[in-house]
Amino acid sequence: MSKVISFNNNSGNSQNIHANVRASFNSQIKIPEIKSTAYVHSLAAVIGNVYLGDRVIVAPAASVRGDEGQPIWVGNDVKIQDCVVLHALETGHHDVLIEEAVVEVDGNYYGVYIDERVSLAHQCQVHGPASIGADTFVGMQSLVFRATVGKNCVIEPKALVMGVDIEDGRYVPAGALITTQTAADNLPLITPSYPLKDLNKAVAGVNTQLSAGYQRQARSSRSLAA
Repeated sequence: MSKVISFNNNSGNSQNIHANVRASFNSQIKIPEIKSTAYVHSLAAVIGNVYLGDRVIVAPAASVRGDEGQPIWVGNDVKIQDCVVLHALETGHHDVLIEEAVVEVDGNYYGVYIDERVSLAHQCQVHGPASIGADTFVGMQSLVFRATVGKNCVIEPKALVMGVDIEDGRYVPAGALITTQTAADNLPLITPSYPLKDLNKAVAGVNTQLSAGYQRQARSSRSLAA
């Protein structure tokens, strides 16, 4: 039977990475699970029932908040850039699951699910219930809400995707309002001539180097302070 995943604590507490509070919509207190190869900037916030996979980078002023809708899952090699928000509507009430407020992936329920190698560009929001497929680029100041986005997609800047399912390999033009399934089904396919077809790959390469570099910098700073 499908279930909500809960992540164990292996990250410790800090001012910007900490547990949620207990509430009627979330009775369990959880501290984020963050892989050792992930990097969270000290000016970003990661709260509650959150999983961050290997080589994830969370840039300054980003917020990943698994305290209302939860859990929030972020897969390996995801890039969460400056001022990105990951949050979700409440997924339960007095320990009863609100099924319309979650997405199901591989038999489990999530408030937000971000698959591997996704780039979440500056100031975009993914607000659950929502999921983003692998190798997809979510553009600057765009919003994904109550929606699923497939693999190898591009959401161009300032687009709104709400209440729809987008198939693999499509792109959403800049500023588009995709709020009906008909509009989603008619989105153009990414072809070899599409100018942004390799955008996510380029962004992912840059941010993988940044994640590794900041990890080395942090280890060096801890060694000097010891």
